[in-house]
Amino acid sequence: MSWLDDPLDDDEPLFDEGDVRIRPNPKANRPRTKRRPAHEDATIARVLGVDRGRYAVLVGEDTPNERQLTAARARELRKTPIVTGDRARVVGDTSGQEGTLARIVGIEERTSLLRRSADDTDQVERVIVANADQMLVVVAAADPEPRPRLVDRYLVAALDAGIRPLMVVTKTDLADPAPFLEHFEGLDDLRVFRSAQDAWPVDEIGRALVGHTTVFVGHSGVGKSTLVNALVPDARRATGHVNEVTGRGRHTSSSTVSLRYHGENGTGWVIDTPGVRSFGLGHVDPANILRAYRDLDSVAEQCPRGCTHLPDAPDCALNDAVADGRLPASRVDSLQRLLATFKDRTDY
Repeated sequence: MSWLDDPLDDDEPLFDEGDVRIRPNPKANRPRTKRRPAHEDATIARVLGVDRGRYAVLVGEDTPNERQLTAARARELRKTPIVTGDRARVVGDTSGQEGTLARIVGIEERTSLLRRSADDTDQVERVIVANADQMLVVVAAADPEPRPRLVDRYLVAALDAGIRPLMVVTKTDLADPAPFLEHFEGLDDLRVFRSAQDAWPVDEIGRALVGHTTVFVGHSGVGKSTLVNALVPDARRATGHVNEVTGRGRHTSSSTVSLRYHGENGTGWVIDTPGVRSFGLGHVDPANILRAYRDLDSVAEQCPRGCTHLPDAPDCALNDAVADGRLPASRVDSLQRLLATFKDRTDY
């Protein structure tokens, strides 16, 4: 009798595959949820610096349990910039023991954000520091020669971010800084410190740092890292020299780092940044540039509606004030050069 003659039960399957093993989906059987834990137990930490994807953060600031941790960025923050000065929400191993790694899962709301762009036409901003309330512009009286328009750009970026500007002029033993400082006579709220070789006004500058988070900026070779080392002796920031041929300083600080200043009257935070030779303002609203020049802004209120404030602007009150000797020509010229940069970008 052939097996072909066996009667088949219509209720039974022709082939039984019940013993077949199904390999699970390598990407998981359930779709990935977009919901993330709230991390209500997260610890707030100050971001001190970043090195190759690892963040140095400080938890328990100003408490007996203060300690420094190493943390990584959570996957959900991969598109969120985390910079020095940020107040981060940290979870995981926050013991601070060697070999441990915490995780940054969120950033607290920022009070300020100092940014720059590669050039004036670049709309992509580069975040420098967060939550600073002061900026100390370091400029040399000579070697290298001071660049008033670069300082103007620092001031515009600071005022646009709501940060109070300060200035220290170094190497005053090499040249008289008076002609350079005349450029900023209209800025009544700009406090200026002067220093000479081996005569840093450390105590005077230090008193201005207590209770504040101050970001230090400046052209390469002006002595910024030397000043930081004088204020924070254990900082050990690398220092360089000025090229005798080009007159340019050599980049020594390669990263942005937050350091604690200890003074007689209290503490503060110093954020040292790498030296730069350019400071783009592509991220700044051109309308804010004039407001940054407070001494000129009040005069510009007398300008006709839609005035560009450029040298060829008809009936411009700023140009009239220069002609009458009421405003320094170099000051207005600096403003006009910045405004001319944005002339083709927007109509104001």
